[in-house]
Amino acid sequence: MTAKADGGAMKGGAPRAVWFTSGTDPRIVSARSAAQSLARESRAPHLVWNPYVGEVVQLVPMTRAGGLLDELVGREGRVCVQIMVVGSSRDPFTDGPLKSLDSIMSWLDSWGVARRWPAGPPLPSPQAYHSPRNRRKWAQGGHFGYSQVPGAGGPDPGGIDIRKITGPETPVAEIPRPRVPPDAGAGVTPLMARRLTLPGTAAGPAAGSTPEPASSRF
Repeated sequence: MTAKADGGAMKGGAPRAVWFTSGTDPRIVSARSAAQSLARESRAPHLVWNPYVGEVVQLVPMTRAGGLLDELVGREGRVCVQIMVVGSSRDPFTDGPLKSLDSIMSWLDSWGVARRWPAGPPLPSPQAYHSPRNRRKWAQGGHFGYSQVPGAGGPDPGGIDIRKITGPETPVAEIPRPRVPPDAGAGVTPLMARRLTLPGTAAGPAAGSTPEPASSRF
């Protein structure tokens, strides 16, 4: 299904793929229906995938940018594949059927998208709204959730199991902690923190000490 508009020409750089969710039930909404809605809104991704039934629709050629990301970010990379999964960020799609995933991954492999997640596993919703969006990690290429893209504001795709997407040998980095407001710890002194230790448990390290290192068509 060819979209009438896309995000423009790519600018070059490390290939990457970005995973989104539509906020709809894959048992009810088809990939074609979701694709038509996005195309009407001039927000066409490269692929729309319904993992419940395995339906895949392509709207944009790989050599062009999709329409779901900011124009500048979405054009970064030799390819920046935007994949809209019919599903919800609150109900990780990796918990259900993943029909046609092998075909999608082989297609991404052929375009040089490395099977790694530089920013680690995406956070679950609603914590994902406060995910770090590190530009240095983005520059490495690979796979990202929309919540990990610089300048993004949504929680997609939620707390998915990245190894079910890129394989059991995918390195699983520590899940990033959401940003904490600067005044979140205001008013708590080291003495007060020590008093919060539960009875019968060993006290932690003293405050201030250093912990020990631990083709273009689908």
